[in-house]
This record gives sequence, structure tokens and C-alpha cells, in this order.
Amino acid sequence: MPNYDAAFELRCRECGRSWGNQPRSMCHECFSPLEITYDYAALQASIAHGAFSRERIAQRPPNIWRYSELLPLPQSFQPRLPVGFTPLFQAPQLAQRLFGKKDDSTFAHNLYIKNDAVCLPTLSFKDRVVAVALSQARAFGFDTVACSSTGNLANAVAAHAAREGLKAWIFIPSDLEPAKILGTQVFGAHVVRVGGNYDQVNRLCSQIAEERNWGFVNVNLRPYYSEGSKTVGFEIAEQLGWCLPDNVVVPMAGGSLIIKIKKAFDELVKLGFVEEKPVKFFGAQATGCSPISTAVKTGSSEIDPQKPATIARSLAIGNPADGLYAIKTIKQTGGWSEDVSDPEVIDSIRLLAETEGIFTETAGGVTVGCAGKLYRQDRILPEETTVLCITGNGLKTTDVLAGVYEAERPIAPKLAEFESYLQQTSEVVEATHGVAAAAGV
Repeated sequence: MPNYDAAFELRCRECGRSWGNQPRSMCHECFSPLEITYDYAALQASIAHGAFSRERIAQRPPNIWRYSELLPLPQSFQPRLPVGFTPLFQAPQLAQRLFGKKDDSTFAHNLYIKNDAVCLPTLSFKDRVVAVALSQARAFGFDTVACSSTGNLANAVAAHAAREGLKAWIFIPSDLEPAKILGTQVFGAHVVRVGGNYDQVNRLCSQIAEERNWGFVNVNLRPYYSEGSKTVGFEIAEQLGWCLPDNVVVPMAGGSLIIKIKKAFDELVKLGFVEEKPVKFFGAQATGCSPISTAVKTGSSEIDPQKPATIARSLAIGNPADGLYAIKTIKQTGGWSEDVSDPEVIDSIRLLAETEGIFTETAGGVTVGCAGKLYRQDRILPEETTVLCITGNGLKTTDVLAGVYEAERPIAPKLAEFESYLQQTSEVVEATHGVAAAAGV
């Protein structure tokens, strides 16, 4: 593994003031968010001497730590979990359904899925951000870590804390999916259910962070935490043969993921790892909580907070912390934002499963559903290379499919029974296809 030379620091996104390295997320001069910046000159010198290169990266283990020079890791850090480097693969059957041209497979191989539904250890992209945040937790002297969460982050913090021997306190809205609550409790974390939405939970956590010496991954450790999202972008570029795609469709909650994938691409271009090219960024939200999408559609540069009302709870943040920067990323790259209703989310979950064998949670249904709308609007063209980011596993949100599938009637263990069942099933399928054909579907 390479040496971690800590060639990074916190700087204000707006006024540019340096804050060194410390558990802080806001500039006390202008009250703007802080961002990790790197010594790119030193990195370019390392590249020139052959110490950091695409070839060196390829020789490292397949996880996020292969990009360590571009992550804010302390000098003493030793990776303990092989997080990330999830599959990127073509999705031709999904492409044909989304393009709306079932008889034309010419461009079917231009659609890719980045599948973080299989990320270690808790099956969502949040494992990336938590792994990076907790790399700094001990360096800053914390023995307790915490977070406010809509579910996936709760799972990741609890699991990583257990692995690192840290105490964990997890604050969640009381209506969170049962599977995500259980997937946090099992790791021994203290789970605090709060009677309110995510924005209210996050506000409480900000207050607690001022009173206790705890490392809140999405409060005082947020600048370090959010850098973990860049690894999605690094992997996409490397897995495409060190090339950038034409489009990326990203689900948006707080808005951090979309801006960090853009930052990853920019860093790879700056360092000469990929050729520069325009990449359009498209944000996906649920209609019941779409403050960023609404701002993009109305041409606003401001966020109008919303009260969440959607089954896509992992995206249900009505006042997104990085919403303004997500809007800028979308607009500056020539992208767009769409949103889909709850029924469309469920239909899209089923579509992805039935075409590509991927069971995604509701956020993935949002991404797929919005991608379909973007194709139909000709904002994304079939001949363009497009990556859809699937950020979590469907086993976490099975409750949304309750009642969608009927329980099959059991048959007797006899061949005659099966033949009768097969005949009945065939008749139902034929009737269904006949109705669909008559409707022009």
C-alpha cells in the first residue's frame, strides 16, 4: 500500500480560507461549507516519478484504498475492510426497455449499471463514505461515532464502528424501514428513534455534536465523509478503461454524491489519468421529496425546502445540505433533473430486477425511473455512454413490495397437478399479452 502523506487540508468552498485538518464542517468566517483540497502539484510530481500511476493503481487490491492518494487518510491509517470496487456492467435488456425501441438493439450496449447494491459490508454506497470518515475518527481522538440517517448510513456507521471497536450512536426518523432499523441494531449500536423527519433529526444531531466529543460522520466529519463518494467516480472511469462516460444518472438526497463524482472526474483529468471530455450529470429524486429537481426544473438557484412524503425514504431529505452545489453541477454540465412518483419507483424496481437481475432499493427505482424519463425526453441519447448509479440493495426495502406479488397456491406433488397448473398459467399469460397488445403496449 502507498504512504499516506496527508497532503490535504480543509478549505472554505466560498472564501477559500484554510482550516488545516480538524473535525469541522463550516467556515467560521463566512459560514460556508468546508471542502477537502489536495496538493495537486505534489501528486503530479509523484506521477512524474512513477510512484502514482494508472499502472500502480491496477496493481493494488480491488477496493477504494487503491485511490488513497486522492482520499483524506491519516498517516497512521491501515485499511481493515475491502470496501468498494463494485461491478460496472452493461445493461442491454434494460436499455431496450428504457429506449422504447424493443426492435432496435444497436445502442443497447451503451447503458451501464454501477452496482453498489453489493458494496461491503452493508450493501450500499454509504460504506464508502463511512470508511473514509472513520479513518479520521481515531486520529481526531473520538471513541464514539454517530450520525443522523435515513437508513443506509445508519447501517454503515454501525457496522464500521463495530469493526473498528468504536461506540456508535445512530439517530433515525421513527418511520424508517424495519429492515434498515434491524440492520443497524444487529451491530450493537445505540439506536435513537426520533419522532420527526430527517431534517429534524439532523438538526438534533448538530446540537448534540456541539455538546459532546463525538465524531458525527455527517456533521463535524462531513468533509472527510463526503470524499468517500469520489471513489464511485474513480471506479467508473477505471472500469471504462480510463475513459469518462457521456452521462451519469445519480440519485440525490443531500446532493453530495453527484458533486463528488464530478470532483472525481475533474481530479482524474487534472492528473492526466483520463482525457478531458464533457460529462452531463443528471439528478434523480422522488416526486414526494424533490427539492433539487424542482429547483432545476423551475430554473431556480435556490432550494425551497419540502416536507418528505415518499416511499423512497433513503432520499427523503427536504432541505439538502449540498443542494445548491448539486444544482450547479447539473446546470454547469448541461444535465437535468427528474423525479418519479411512488408507483413509478416500484415499477422501476421490478423492471431492473426482471431485465438485469438486480434487486435495488427504492433509491435505485428512482434512478431507473428517472433515466427512462430522460431517454423519452431525448435529454439522454441511446448512442451516448450512460451510467446509472444503483446505491443500495432491495433487501433493505422489501416492505414497499408488500401486496405486489400474490402468494401462489401450493400444488400436490404429482405430475398431473403440475400439468394442470402449467396449462392454467399459460392461459393467463396469453390473456395478459392479448390485453397488452390491444392497448398498444
